[in-house]
Amino acid sequence: MKKRKLAALLVTAFLAIGTLAGCGKDKGITVAVPNDTTNEARALLLLEELGYITLKDGAGITATVRDIAENPYNLSFDEVEAAQLPNVLQDVDYAVINSNYAISADINPVEDSLAIEGAFSAYSNILAVKEGNESSDKIKALVAALESSAVADYIGKTYAGAVVSVVAEPGDGYDASVDYAALAGTKISVAASPTPHAEILAIAKDILAAKDITLEIIEYTDYVQPNNVVESGEVDANYFQHTPYLDDFNAQNGTHIVSASSVHVEPMGIYGGKQTSLDAIKSQE
Repeated sequence: MKKRKLAALLVTAFLAIGTLAGCGKDKGITVAVPNDTTNEARALLLLEELGYITLKDGAGITATVRDIAENPYNLSFDEVEAAQLPNVLQDVDYAVINSNYAISADINPVEDSLAIEGAFSAYSNILAVKEGNESSDKIKALVAALESSAVADYIGKTYAGAVVSVVAEPGDGYDASVDYAALAGTKISVAASPTPHAEILAIAKDILAAKDITLEIIEYTDYVQPNNVVESGEVDANYFQHTPYLDDFNAQNGTHIVSASSVHVEPMGIYGGKQTSLDAIKSQE
């Protein structure tokens, strides 16, 4: 009995200490950010640009929350898988979300974001291929279709600023150096995320179909398999990522995938969960 009473007293004391410690700890505003290396850095760079944090010198596009040098507003960070950020939005004060995932969750990046980054060319979404294939007629034909005015117009009209074409001089969809007659009857396969990549590829598909070339669009919802199937040669190309992510993927996995074209950028935005404006951040000062 004495042992049980002593144990109960110890547990009560422990809980009391924990409660007091919890009351004295101000967690502040919680911000959910992507947990993959380059997109986490991109989110943090946006927060730094807005003046909410300061990153260590040289942190750059590989920064993580451990690279935060100054946090004057006592922000707390939840690192979440990028695709899940819209799902956790209601549980945090803010979330920094890629436009493609916002669109998929019926969130309008232009109307619903509290702040949104500019069209940073470093984060342009690219058509990527196995190194050595970027000059093949199949890939050149696909690049020309993606860099067409038809695709640029589709992006502008469909996404209204949530996705922005980065093609400087869109063409007619065809490359004069390609022997389209020789490609007639062939298939080009592309691994892509559903929104907006597969949707954009559908426009390129029609352009290629006019030359009797079949574009097979294979949808993936993760960031690993699209690169793996291109590296293995199972699929000709992929369209879902930006160059900083690809560079990190190659370095981590020993793959040999390169960019064949920069097509569009998806501005990253800050969205309110429990908060409806960014004013709540500065109230923590």
